[in-house]
Amino acid sequence: MAILTHGFMRRAFLVGILLAVIIPCIGVVVVLKRLSMIGDTLSHSSLAGVAAGLILGINPIIGAGAVCIVSALGIEAIRKRMPGFSEISIAIMMSAGVGLAGVLSGFVKSAANFNSFLFGSIVAISGFELKLVIGVSCAVLLVFTLLYKELFYVAFDERAARLAGVPVRAVNFVFTILTAVTVAVAARTVGALIVSSMMVVPVACAMQLGKNYRQTVIGAVLFAVAFTVAGLFIAYYARLKPGGAIVLLGVLCLISIPAAKRAYASLRKHAG
Repeated sequence: MAILTHGFMRRAFLVGILLAVIIPCIGVVVVLKRLSMIGDTLSHSSLAGVAAGLILGINPIIGAGAVCIVSALGIEAIRKRMPGFSEISIAIMMSAGVGLAGVLSGFVKSAANFNSFLFGSIVAISGFELKLVIGVSCAVLLVFTLLYKELFYVAFDERAARLAGVPVRAVNFVFTILTAVTVAVAARTVGALIVSSMMVVPVACAMQLGKNYRQTVIGAVLFAVAFTVAGLFIAYYARLKPGGAIVLLGVLCLISIPAAKRAYASLRKHAG
């Protein structure tokens, strides 16, 4: 356990576990709303905010958060205008975000700072970023707990939720802001190109084993925490990028689950 003697690795584990708890909470609702690519869209859009922050001399995470919020609200606005084609809103905002990031990146003087947001730098978390992750994590967990039933109804059927008296517009607005802020913070740690996978892969694993909404949420969190802890250990000793190791481990598990379920069913059949 010599890995834990390093202060930067202890911070990495703390930040990684906190994000592994809150990202699947967001991801379950996103996946059920058929908006799995929203994480990818916001993470790409966050790069425009990072570039703007570096150009203006402000913290890139603040710039990323601002652009993510605007992008998320834009997705929600377009989705409401075209409810039958919600994926178009994601494509439009992703195109705008990538285009803006491409233009602004040409004005960034330090390419190293900008590139660090592509694949993340969880082992180089500053004190401010650690406090920011803790604050965002507390906010997401609090809101997710308070709006648990409302998010459940909205995720499955917004029309039925509205008829049941759920304030769908307010719930969607709050959830959109939380999603944007979470993606902006996670982009700095695990990387803008990887955060969307962190939002979907643990949920996909849990959906293959969970029998209801609650089990899926709990399973997604447990999978994400396991992937994060194991990925950090592997990345440290194999000298790999932590974000990439975490996601590849998750994808490997996702691929292995169907085979493991078939093998378990076969064993039970022969045992019976």
